[in-house]
Amino acid sequence: MIERAPVLVRGVGVSSPLGAQPCSNRVAFGGGAIIGALGGLIGLGGAEFRLPLLIGAFRFAALQAVILNKAMSLVVVASALPFRTAAVPFASVAANWPIIVNLLAGSLLGAWFGAGWATRLASQTLYRVIAVLLLGIAIVLVLGHDTAASGAMLTGAPQMVAGVAAGFAIGIVAALLGVAGGELLIPTLVLLFGADIKLAGSLSLAVSLPTMLVGFIRYSRDRSFVVLVDNRRFVLVMAAGSILGSFIGGRLLGLVPNTILLPLLAVILVLSALKVWRHK
Repeated sequence: MIERAPVLVRGVGVSSPLGAQPCSNRVAFGGGAIIGALGGLIGLGGAEFRLPLLIGAFRFAALQAVILNKAMSLVVVASALPFRTAAVPFASVAANWPIIVNLLAGSLLGAWFGAGWATRLASQTLYRVIAVLLLGIAIVLVLGHDTAASGAMLTGAPQMVAGVAAGFAIGIVAALLGVAGGELLIPTLVLLFGADIKLAGSLSLAVSLPTMLVGFIRYSRDRSFVVLVDNRRFVLVMAAGSILGSFIGGRLLGLVPNTILLPLLAVILVLSALKVWRHK
């Protein structure tokens, strides 16, 4: 049986120990804004930081937290593409449609399977899976995000096969965590396809959006999907905070050096992974 989050107030409430609803809304908006700003600074949606908050602070069960995270990540990813058009025009993204299609061939399938596995896992097992994936993302964040393009690693058929395989793995991770997958897609685009780091950020969003939609559709078949209806005000408030934060973070880009920011965020992810692993 799927674990249900405690103290659920249908329609307007949130599974949270925070007390009065206005306080919960303020914390949800503030948390979403801070996480969105962190994501904007490094070119991510921030969902990997939002997930431990949903589980730890707001006390959502694992599957409910993933579904909520997926919903808010969709909003952030959909808004991030227009935010980036000043630096990376839509025409540049569209010109690289073969790369997008190559990765989508694997990521869409991976997202469907990943969401299906998440709905069948026992809650405690899903907590452990989430903790391991958060730890892995912390490592990728430090080692892969500042990678410079030096030409594609592969070309032709081997590149296409590697692209599908990488997309499949990323789709699974994105579905299991409810994240956009940019922390994995960006290094893949830079290393495998030789994309410029700014272009890679926008291409990753173009791949992430349909990938997340597939995972979202798969989750809609599970009864835990009702968490979005039961907590619709919470979803709207936190999504609004996340969008505002990502906009602010994008404007602050470059003020905080990545040599300081990325290791700090990796430490936060490691601590979050430990907390989620121990969560009951």
